[in-house]
Amino acid sequence: MQREGYGVASDYRVGCLEDLGQAVGSQGLVAKVVQTRSGPTFLRVVNPEAGSLAEDVTCAPAPGTPEHYYWWSWGERMHRVDDPGGAASKLAHVLQPLPHEAHGSRS
Repeated sequence: MQREGYGVASDYRVGCLEDLGQAVGSQGLVAKVVQTRSGPTFLRVVNPEAGSLAEDVTCAPAPGTPEHYYWWSWGERMHRVDDPGGAASKLAHVLQPLPHEAHGSRS
């Protein structure tokens, strides 16, 4: 859906976030593109088995280059946008709950 005030660059970024949203679904995560009036559009990714494990991912070019990347919420570059599956794997790793010793998961 085209929104007033959004340009081609924003449409590209939203498309990249939507691609990532589909890729994280295959990792067992849920995602939703969030467009705000005042801030950047981002992808909210949540582990449905542990709702407190969530991440907001943005899409933007790296400084000084036209190449777009996915970015962690803390401002670190995560992964290039032409590989949403690779970015989804990173998100799945970060949003994985730690095993609990009480369940015998650790030796």
